[in-house]
Amino acid sequence: MRRSFHDQIKANNRLSLFYVFFVVLLLAALGGAITGYYAPDMFLIGSAGSAVVGIVVALIAWNAGDGIVLKMNNAREATPREVQLVNNVTEEMAIAAGIPTPHVYIIDDPSPNAFATGRGPKRGIVAVTTGLLEKLDREELQGVIAHEVGHIRNNDIKLMTTLAIVVGLIPMLAHFFLRSQWYGGGRGRSRDGNQAAVVFFVIAIALAVLAPLFAKLLELAVSRRREFMADASAAQFTRNPDGLARALEKIAGSGIKMEAANKATEHMYIINPFQALEARGIFSTHPPTHERIAALRGLIGMDYRRYLSEESSPQP
Repeated sequence: MRRSFHDQIKANNRLSLFYVFFVVLLLAALGGAITGYYAPDMFLIGSAGSAVVGIVVALIAWNAGDGIVLKMNNAREATPREVQLVNNVTEEMAIAAGIPTPHVYIIDDPSPNAFATGRGPKRGIVAVTTGLLEKLDREELQGVIAHEVGHIRNNDIKLMTTLAIVVGLIPMLAHFFLRSQWYGGGRGRSRDGNQAAVVFFVIAIALAVLAPLFAKLLELAVSRRREFMADASAAQFTRNPDGLARALEKIAGSGIKMEAANKATEHMYIINPFQALEARGIFSTHPPTHERIAALRGLIGMDYRRYLSEESSPQP
């Protein structure tokens, strides 16, 4: 049985809580294992402490992560001239999506790209690069803005912003532990309960290697799943899927390295600023661009609402 578009948004909200919970669980497991290695009888405290830190950071990211993400990517508020250039398109797409007009931010970078963030559909933000404004025509710009407005309307932005910040805690903790073993030789661990310490050491090493990988794969899978849905939303809002298709071709083929981009937020951009046109696989933040373009051009003449409900349902 196919799900309606509103059912998909509800599914996004449920999955958002699960994804954040899973990342916090990984953090708690890693923190508990590291603490258990140094003091076996304290592993529960270490696990609980790590979980609390993860939850606190997740809450901060959930409620104020947009400001952090904007600073990480050197985004600034648009000047009056830039607002005039972008705001009409943004307002049109917001009306089509049935949400308040998002605020516009600018990233001073010649590489064409864009992302969305904010605290929900009522407080959305669209950030675009100066290169995007220079290289796209109005129809192409409309397609990109519609895609980002789609992320805002689909309730993707809080999840993606939160994951970008919380997922970064796991490799930081793992790196700290591995470096302490490499340079410190394991000094400082408890001399009592050596057998337990050995068990925790093995678990900590395994988690220090695998937990960052699992967390990153989860983040990438979430991003890929939502890109097709945002593309389909853009086609619905603009009634012109070829505009976004042409924009994706220009962005992917620009060949200009994006200096302002941040690895922690690469999954938030409309096209990954660090990956090639045909990047694919479990380590890719986005579906292959040529597949997205083919899907968009296949929508020409179709009922976009039917496509949204039948083809782009995010699967748990």
